[in-house]
Amino acid sequence: MLNFQLHMPTRILFGAGETDRIGAEASKWGRKILLVTGRSSTKKTGVLDRVVGSLEGAGLEVILFDRIEPNPRAATIDEGGRLAREERCELIVALGGGSVMDAAKAIATVAISERPIHHYLAGTRLGYWKELLPIHEALPVITIPTLAATGSEANSMAVITNWETKEKASISGSALFPVLAILDPELTYTVPASYTADGCADIFTHLYEGYLTGTGDAHVQDEITEGLMRVVIRFARKVLDEPADYEARASILWASTLALIGVAGAGRGGTFPVHQLEHPLSGHHDISHGRGLAILAPAYFNHVYKDRPERFAQMGRRVFGIKTGNDLQDAEETIRAVENWFREIGVKDSLKNQGIPRDALNRIASDAVRIGGRGQGFIPGIRELREADALAIYEACYE
Repeated sequence: MLNFQLHMPTRILFGAGETDRIGAEASKWGRKILLVTGRSSTKKTGVLDRVVGSLEGAGLEVILFDRIEPNPRAATIDEGGRLAREERCELIVALGGGSVMDAAKAIATVAISERPIHHYLAGTRLGYWKELLPIHEALPVITIPTLAATGSEANSMAVITNWETKEKASISGSALFPVLAILDPELTYTVPASYTADGCADIFTHLYEGYLTGTGDAHVQDEITEGLMRVVIRFARKVLDEPADYEARASILWASTLALIGVAGAGRGGTFPVHQLEHPLSGHHDISHGRGLAILAPAYFNHVYKDRPERFAQMGRRVFGIKTGNDLQDAEETIRAVENWFREIGVKDSLKNQGIPRDALNRIASDAVRIGGRGQGFIPGIRELREADALAIYEACYE
């Protein structure tokens, strides 16, 4: 096991009805709130009115910023940051999925710094991120996730898209940890099936990436990760078939948080090459992040599994019950098992079907290595992925 530091400052309230505590909780941080949400879903479900009612019932002033789009845009975030600053907001409340929560963290940063958020995006050409990251100052943020997927509700990361330059990249820092996350599984009941499935693919990817790329001598972390993988596989089909099954929704939501809060990977290390390969896909073509990850996984696995068959085999044996006894054969069976599970939950897809033109793949591969490699000339992982590797993976999952 590697040496590690683990910092998890976010307080978590979990359970049915906890959403109604937002007014009392937010009042501990200020009297003027910027409520950040998407353009329609929280309005349609009524949860926006419920949250506003709780906030106003606690005597708080609410400024609504309902402009957040999927793959949140830098320009939108800058606008939100200006609004928070001009209105002298003391707290940001994020109500929505990963895009909303990521945007809220970025808005909290811009509100204090007055810098455009694209200056902070890691790996981009400007290079400001080398001095600006990690972020140490931002307004406090409370998250209320309505979708189990990114784990952004309780970690210090966010992913933002600069639509003008087609650069999608991360920001991070201790100031981005939400001060509170309210996890109410009932808020996820109305999530469309495709979003739910894409979210499950995202959670699963958060788990397998560090597992496959990190040290094999982190046995506690392996057990945690394998258990969370089994939970996601077990309950993904359940939430799709029975969207209002509380225990299934609660299990998926808590797995989402635990997958990326730091505890599963502390002491193991590892990198996220599939995420780095996906970011330019959704950065250029605005596809669902979770769907992009599901498209890439089998092609990535086939590209690298012979470099570390024992880790793939261990995942297959412990998560999918594969038992041939031969590492290479079990690794291949593991890849097929993941692909079959993706097919079962409806996320098996192709880049072509997502509307990405084949002649765009060279530019996407170049951006993946430039941004995801942070200037190294490769994406780190089981093996170093250079531009030719990235292109080969994209080509393998094109049709």
